[in-house]
Amino acid sequence: MYRPNDLPPKIAVFPLPGALLLPRSRLPLHIFEPRYLQMIDDCLKSEHRLIGMVQPRAQTTGDGRQLQTIGCAGRLTQVSETEDRRYMITLSGISRFRITREVTGFQPYVQADVTWDGFDRDLGRPEVDDRFDRPKFLDLLNRYFEDQGLSTDWDSLKDAEEELLINSLSMLCPFEPEEKQALLEAPSLATRRETVVTLMEFALRGGTSDEMIQ
Repeated sequence: MYRPNDLPPKIAVFPLPGALLLPRSRLPLHIFEPRYLQMIDDCLKSEHRLIGMVQPRAQTTGDGRQLQTIGCAGRLTQVSETEDRRYMITLSGISRFRITREVTGFQPYVQADVTWDGFDRDLGRPEVDDRFDRPKFLDLLNRYFEDQGLSTDWDSLKDAEEELLINSLSMLCPFEPEEKQALLEAPSLATRRETVVTLMEFALRGGTSDEMIQ
């Protein structure tokens, strides 16, 4: 378990559109670009072994920032190297963060000064959604998966803890990057579940992502 004082003020960040990491969740990644291979090497040498997953902005803002302000840091918990010098890694989500400054330096990858304030809940126990109606949610999910041509192990979903279920779907469903960012920034598990429901219902009605974010 991490405490707020354990988290560093600067971390390496990995900008990847559509890739969402949430606290207490796991994200597998395939690393092959030379700059990010070096990022993994440097991370393995660090004490905290944290990498920040963050969405690139669709457009650079007036202040020059190219990244979304809020991301989620994961601890590098699994690494395997292929014969052609690629990494298969797993990040275990620790806490969301807010970027205060993007840092460029000698490293070929981006680093950022970050603050962890406001995300204390991420370091605690799994969240509970008291209003979660599992049968109704799974019925909607079944219709959404059929519409999207997706499949899953329904038996495991029926027994999964609500945070694991909702966060896993937030990460795995084919939502747009802007929608994934909204799921990341949801202040509570209940809000994230409501957002997932809205996105699935909207997709079933044939709505487009452009309409959703207007």
